[in-house]
Amino acid sequence: MKRKLITRAGYNQLKQELDQLWKVERPEVTRKVTWAASLGDRSENADYQYNKKRLREIDRRVRYLLKTLEKVEVVDYSPEQEGKVFFGAWVTIENDDGDTRHFKIAGYDEIFDRKDTISIESPMARALLKKEVDDEAWVETPQGKTCWYILSIEYEKT
Repeated sequence: MKRKLITRAGYNQLKQELDQLWKVERPEVTRKVTWAASLGDRSENADYQYNKKRLREIDRRVRYLLKTLEKVEVVDYSPEQEGKVFFGAWVTIENDDGDTRHFKIAGYDEIFDRKDTISIESPMARALLKKEVDDEAWVETPQGKTCWYILSIEYEKT
């Protein structure tokens, strides 16, 4: 089975979301559902229907987070990584057209709603792995192969 990697920051963020949902949002929504149910006819009670739906969404996300946090492998920074691109690196690259990109290489569960993070499974990340500053990385894209030059590599030291 393939390992699911996550950075320490990503793990902490998912854990924080789980705590927020379980300890704050769920009890509040449960109170609202109980109150709305006490009003009687539930079929036409918008408060009851909305909050019941929200409760199902919270429970679904809580189950996902619990399973994910149980299965992921946290990858912490190691001094041996310095100077090369590995999981958790912040990388700045540039192509021949002068386009630059700056992003973090992270796990699948860390890339959503982020424009500055790419998955370790992406073609770009795969091409950059183990490279050093000033190295070339050839990336296969739908438009063809593109060459990127590594300008900088940084790590968050936790």
